[in-house]
Amino acid sequence: MAEPTAAPRTDDAKAKAAALVAQMTLDEKLSLVKGHMPMLMRNRPADVIIGAGHVPGIARLGLPPMRETDASLGVANLLNLRRNDEATAMPSSLSLASTWSPEAAYEAGALIGGEARAKRFNVMLAGGVNLIREPRNGRNFEYFSEDPLLSGVLAGEHIRGVQSNQIVSTVKHFAFNDQETGRNVLNVKIGEAAARESDLLAFQIAIERGQPGSVMTAYNKVNGDYASESDWLLNGVLKRDWAYPGWVMSDWGNVHSTTKAANAGLDQQSGAEIDKQPFFGAPLKAAVEAGEVPLARIDDMATRIVRALIVHGVQGRTDEPARPIDFERNAAIARKSAEQGIVLLKNERGALPLAREVRSILVVGGHADIGVLSGGGSTQVRPVGGPALEERLTAKTPAALFARRTYMPSPPLAALQKRLPEARIHYLDGKDVAATVAAAKQADAVILFAEQWRTEADDVPALSLDGAQDALVDAVAGANAKTIVVLQTGGAVLMPWADKPAAIVEAWFPGQRGGDAIAAILTGEAAPGGRLPISFPASLAQLPRPQLDGITEAQSATGAVTYGLAADVKSFDVDYDVDGANVGYKWHLLKQAKPLFPFGFGLTYTSFRMSGLKLSGGDTVKARVRVTNTGDRVGVAVPQFYATVPVRGEMVQRLIGWQRLELAPGQSAIAEISADPRLLASFDTNSHAWRVAAGKIVVKAADHAEDKGLTATTTLKASTIRP
Repeated sequence: MAEPTAAPRTDDAKAKAAALVAQMTLDEKLSLVKGHMPMLMRNRPADVIIGAGHVPGIARLGLPPMRETDASLGVANLLNLRRNDEATAMPSSLSLASTWSPEAAYEAGALIGGEARAKRFNVMLAGGVNLIREPRNGRNFEYFSEDPLLSGVLAGEHIRGVQSNQIVSTVKHFAFNDQETGRNVLNVKIGEAAARESDLLAFQIAIERGQPGSVMTAYNKVNGDYASESDWLLNGVLKRDWAYPGWVMSDWGNVHSTTKAANAGLDQQSGAEIDKQPFFGAPLKAAVEAGEVPLARIDDMATRIVRALIVHGVQGRTDEPARPIDFERNAAIARKSAEQGIVLLKNERGALPLAREVRSILVVGGHADIGVLSGGGSTQVRPVGGPALEERLTAKTPAALFARRTYMPSPPLAALQKRLPEARIHYLDGKDVAATVAAAKQADAVILFAEQWRTEADDVPALSLDGAQDALVDAVAGANAKTIVVLQTGGAVLMPWADKPAAIVEAWFPGQRGGDAIAAILTGEAAPGGRLPISFPASLAQLPRPQLDGITEAQSATGAVTYGLAADVKSFDVDYDVDGANVGYKWHLLKQAKPLFPFGFGLTYTSFRMSGLKLSGGDTVKARVRVTNTGDRVGVAVPQFYATVPVRGEMVQRLIGWQRLELAPGQSAIAEISADPRLLASFDTNSHAWRVAAGKIVVKAADHAEDKGLTATTTLKASTIRP
C-alpha cells in the first residue's frame, strides 16, 4: 500500500487563523458558523452558486464564501438545479474500493476535486467512510467497505486527492450512520471498545491519512445523544483523543439544539433552512450573551474553520473565475477506474472472456441498450452528455422528493457490438419472459444485465434483485448454459440462481463510461482485477440483524417528508453490540456462516501462486510473500494478509494489509506489508488505550477472508498505544 505524503505544517496556519479571528466582530464570527442551502435562501446574494451549501465570506480578511458541493462520485447537480451543468460521473465508491488500489482512490479524488474547483466550489462533501455494517443500507454505494483498514486507507487517499486541488474535503458521516431507515431518529447502541475497533477506526485512519479540513456529523443518535450533540464523539474522541484540528459541520437538517450542540463540539450548522430553526444564528448569539456558550468557544469554532481554509489554500482566493475542464481525459480515468473495480465472481464452461467464435449473443435487461445504472440522492451527478434516462420514483418514500433512478449514457450493447463486429448481437428488455427464454435458446451466449438500485434516504428491505429479475435470471440461465449475468448493484445481493449461470460479474454502478468498461472485461480487452470489499451473504439469516431495524416504524410513518426525513418516524434503537467490532467477514468467520461470496474474493482470467510467507514480530507484524502468475494471460493479484488477534475472549481475524500487483505470465513479485499496531490490539476502556498482548500471533497470506492461504507465526511484544 502506498504511503501518504507528509502533511503540510499547520502550526503557522493556526496562528494566522487566530490572528484573523481576532479582527472579527462577533457577528462576523457567527456568520462563519451558520451555513445555508442555496436553493432555499431568501434574497439570495449574487455570489451564491446553487449547490449543497453556502457560507458567506469576509472579503476584508481574504475569506471567500464557502461554496459547498456534494459529493464523493463527482460534482453533483441534484435535480438539475444548475441547468445542464455537467460533470464526470465516477463509478461508485464500492466500485472504487473493489480496486483495492490507494492510487486509484487518490486519482478519483483528484479528478472530482479538480472539477469542483473548476466550477468555483471550494468545499467538497466527500469522504464517505461509514462501514458497510448493514448490507441493506441505501447509501452503501457511497461508502467503501466493511473493513476499517480498507475503508480508512481508500477514503483517506480519496480525500487527499480532492484536497490536492486546494479545496477542502469533508470526511463523513461521523459516526455510525450505517443505515438510512429512520436515520434522523434512530439511536445506535454500541460499547466504546467495539466502536473504537470498527467504525471509529475507519474514520481515524481516513483522517490521519487524508487530513480532511472538515468532519461532517451523522444524522443518528449514538448511545442516546444525536451525533451533532455528542460530547463523547466530538470533544472526546475527535478533538481530544485524535487532536483533530479542523472544523465539525453538521449534515443538512441534523442540528437539534444551540447550547448543547455548540458546547458538545459542533462548529457549524449546515443548510440551516431545513433545520427546525436556525440554531446557530440569532439563538447562538443570545446563548453567548447569556453566558451559556463561552465566547472562547465561538472563537474556537471560527479559528478551526479559518485554519482549514488557510491550510488548504482557500483563504486569499476571493474572486476565482471558472476554469475549463478536460472531460475526455477525465472520462478515460472514469473508465479505467470502472474496469479495475469490476469483480469476476464466477466463470465456468469457458464463458469468459467471450470467444471470437461466438456468432450470436442475446443481451437482456438493465436498459443495456441505452446506458448503465447509477445510485440516487445527493451524490447524483449529471453526466457529460446528459443522462440516458431519468425515472421518477412512484412510491411515496423519503427519497422520492429528491432522487431519480438515473442511467449514465454508456450503453453496454453498443460497446459490445463495437468489440465483436462479426457477432450478431440482439437486445431484449426481458419483460416478456417467455419470449426472452425462447430467444436465449437460439443464442450462442446470453449476457443478462441484472440490477438493484439504491439511493440515499431509503434502504432495501431485502437483498433481492429489483422486481421479478430473480425469476428472469433463473429462467434464462436454465435455457442457455452460456448465460453471463452482469450485476449492477449498490451492494450485496442474494442470488438464489447462482449455480445456473456460467459466469457472474459484479459491475456495481460503473459511472459514465461503465458500458465500455463492462464490454472490455467481457471481451478480454481488460483483465478483471477487482476484489470484493464486502461479503455477499448467502441469506438474510446470516446477518447479525436478519430484519432491518426500524423498517416497521418507517413504513408506518404518514407525516410530511422533507429532504429524506419523514417527520413522524418514532425513535428506535439499533443494537450494534450484537456484532460489535465483528463487522462483515469477521462475523461470518466467528459464526461459521459461509457467505455466498467472501470479502476479498475475485477471480481472474489467469492463475496465481503464493509462496515463501515470511514474518517478523516485535512491536508489530511485518509480512512478505512471493506471488507468481502461473497462467498465460496478464492478470491482477491482490494478496491479502490477515492476523488472528485475541479480543475479549474471542480469536478474531483481521485484515492487516494487502498489495495490488499486475503481473505478466510467468512474472513474480514480492508483496510486503507492515501492520498498523492497532490492528493487532484490542481497545481497553479501563486504561483508555489500545493494548497489544505479548505472545505468538498467526498471520495468513490469502486470496480472500475465507481462504486458508499460507500461514506462519511470529511473536509480539506487549505494548500500549494512545487512543
